[in-house]
Amino acid sequence: MTTVGAVRAAGTGAGPAWRGAFGRLWSAAVLSSFGDALRTAALPLLAASLTDDPLLIASVTACGYLPWIVFGLLGGAVADRVDQRRAMWTVDAVRGLLVGGFAVAVALGHASIALLIALAFALTTLQTLFDNAATALLPALVDREALGSANARLMTGQRVAGGLVGGPAVPLLLAAGAFAPFAADAVTFLVAAALVASLRTSAPEPKPRPAGSTLRREIADGLCALGRDGALRALCAATALCNIGMGALIATLVVLVTDGLHTGPGGYAAATTAYAVGSLAGGVVGGRIVAGLSRHGQGRIRAVFLAGTVQIAALLVMGSVRSLVALVAALAVFGLMGMVWNVNTTTLMQQRSPADMLGRVSAAFRTLAVAGAPLGALLGGAVATAWGPGTPALLTAAFFALSVSVLIPARKQHVEVVAQEQ
Repeated sequence: MTTVGAVRAAGTGAGPAWRGAFGRLWSAAVLSSFGDALRTAALPLLAASLTDDPLLIASVTACGYLPWIVFGLLGGAVADRVDQRRAMWTVDAVRGLLVGGFAVAVALGHASIALLIALAFALTTLQTLFDNAATALLPALVDREALGSANARLMTGQRVAGGLVGGPAVPLLLAAGAFAPFAADAVTFLVAAALVASLRTSAPEPKPRPAGSTLRREIADGLCALGRDGALRALCAATALCNIGMGALIATLVVLVTDGLHTGPGGYAAATTAYAVGSLAGGVVGGRIVAGLSRHGQGRIRAVFLAGTVQIAALLVMGSVRSLVALVAALAVFGLMGMVWNVNTTTLMQQRSPADMLGRVSAAFRTLAVAGAPLGALLGGAVATAWGPGTPALLTAAFFALSVSVLIPARKQHVEVVAQEQ
């Protein structure tokens, strides 16, 4: 991981120390991402073996997004109330048990589309608490100036484990049986839970809540904090549009590879690996992109704008060129710019949000941003059924074009990082 260690975000100085709390959190996140990659790649393949209906296959992905709409805001409010470290390891332990039980069901021949949908819904419901707690915990583990570098290291490590290692491992595990990727995922959840539980550094105690404070009121405060910040508001709207398209793309990628290009699991693994390689490159060069675009505090906003623009071109290639080589190259570029987008939006959110409201602001951002993804997944399945497996990528390009247009006003504004205590 020496390349990851070299990542530096522009203007953030030295990155966080590998030893201690950040190193353990990084290890847990990377290990869990490896398991997630196994499950994420195996689920659509398993779904495709159970049905040849693209809309049903896409429904598995759609139901994996729905809990963010139903429980996302609640997860953020709870994350601001509880010990975030404890919440994270407890959630991972429960997810490990759930996926382990699913692996047993698959091994016994009881897999069904309904069971896949139930698993996707349950895991994402738990993820709403885990992700918001993790976002709120990171600023307590590293210096504020190192947040950009810390996010880049975390996301790059996750992409390496999830794509370069996890994706290619799926065909090998499937050779042992359809249950094997899920059994391995369960083990990674449990080990990650142990690593997080061993953290010696905990987040600061939450501030005392005002008398009469309720979860509903605290959720509303998080939404208001997000709405007051022009930069975060524009980023949230742009990400929401992107995620409608991403829902369509992710839900039907297996259909594009297996039916449109007539390749099997090996082609699907090559596609997901290319995305991971591109993401790794994005983690390495992302800081340089921010530095090159920096002017009046706008470097991160401009980097997101550039990332979305380049991704549109990559999506047009995916949807129009019938070649596995072209798809792999386009996904590599798409992954590179996706990493630039994700690192900069997450860092801006952590830097601009009040410290005691970060879980709620993160939840508001994620929930609003993900809200359209289930619709996108269903749209992707519908257009693939009606007009062919390449059309979801073209639909995604259209949503990305709308997203980039939303960022134009924020790109022209003077955007400064505000103090967390404000």
